[in-house]
Amino acid sequence: MIRQLKKYAAKLASDGSAAARRTALFAKDDRLLCAGNESLLPLGKAVIERLNVISLVVAEPPLPLLNLLLARTPATEKQIVPQDTETRTFLHDIPIIRQDEFSVENPQRLVEQLGQRKGILVEGVGIMASGSVTVEQAYINYSSVYHALFVKLLLLLLTDPQPPTEQELAQLQPLWQQLEQEIPNRCDDLICEPMESKSIILQAMDQVGRRTVELKLVDSFFGNISTCFENQLFISQTGASLDELPGCIDRVPNDNSSTAGITASSELIAHRAIFEQSGARTILHGHPKFSVVLSLICDETECKIADCWKDCDKVRYLDSAPVVAGEVGAGGIARKVPPVIDAGIAVVYGHGVFAIGQQDFRQPLEAMIKLENWCRREYVDRLFARCRNEKVQE
Repeated sequence: MIRQLKKYAAKLASDGSAAARRTALFAKDDRLLCAGNESLLPLGKAVIERLNVISLVVAEPPLPLLNLLLARTPATEKQIVPQDTETRTFLHDIPIIRQDEFSVENPQRLVEQLGQRKGILVEGVGIMASGSVTVEQAYINYSSVYHALFVKLLLLLLTDPQPPTEQELAQLQPLWQQLEQEIPNRCDDLICEPMESKSIILQAMDQVGRRTVELKLVDSFFGNISTCFENQLFISQTGASLDELPGCIDRVPNDNSSTAGITASSELIAHRAIFEQSGARTILHGHPKFSVVLSLICDETECKIADCWKDCDKVRYLDSAPVVAGEVGAGGIARKVPPVIDAGIAVVYGHGVFAIGQQDFRQPLEAMIKLENWCRREYVDRLFARCRNEKVQE
């Protein structure tokens, strides 16, 4: 179990979602195990001992995302409700616990909220997330909350009536510096031979899955990969981490003659529809952050659609990539994505990117990298243009 704590502490640091010096993980075995920052241990122990869970992550993101979000959130608000698909599907909302609502001696407010939600935002501490059965679940839930809050803040800075202040921009300077370096187009070393044997397919899927995570084009266990071969799909399992795919890829016959589809990705229906209409051989689905952020922005001013994420029939564009609405796991994506993905890539509102390849995974990964780099540049250009316009008006 202690190896699991160290493993996921390292993954949080490599993901860029937690500051290594402000991270602590806890797990119940025959005794309570913990690893990480000593200053976080008393509070973490006090919480997990009162929860019916196996694991807990307490960590602070490396960027001041939480402080900036809380500064833009009225003190009376008890929760943050991001618009991304992960929040709607898995988190629902993210409770806010203020500093005056808890202490190490009295952590009851934290315990109550973690008993109802997978993760919470704790003022002065960071993000707390629990896992009911494994340490991996706490890591997944933390990553999910981090992704949702990152997208929420970046969206607010671009769309909130209150433009970002110079102080806010200065606090995010490390992010702007990071965005000056494009995501490298690391595709040339991927397997390029036709996907015509099980061994090659599994090797290629494992390889591109790891690369997608390394390039930070997907967070946590989100995203999925598939290959179409001889009237069957090889597809990553639901809940599978893309950098740990061996043993987590299902072979699903198209005639449903196997029950393997039960554990396959929740996007199985969408993958089948994309293969049928596009004639592609491979599909890569990831959640690049800036593609997700920009997909949530619509310039329509008199639209009466309430649930844009599932009911909008319009097609917008990020560069040349179409953006469509689509409900996850209920056939919505299977209807909306296939008709627009003929150019090789499509974006789902608040959800992420689907990219296809006619032979291997080089083409979809390259398309995803190209789009995310465009979205990063576009976001920065829009944000700083907004700030310049605000100064001119003043």
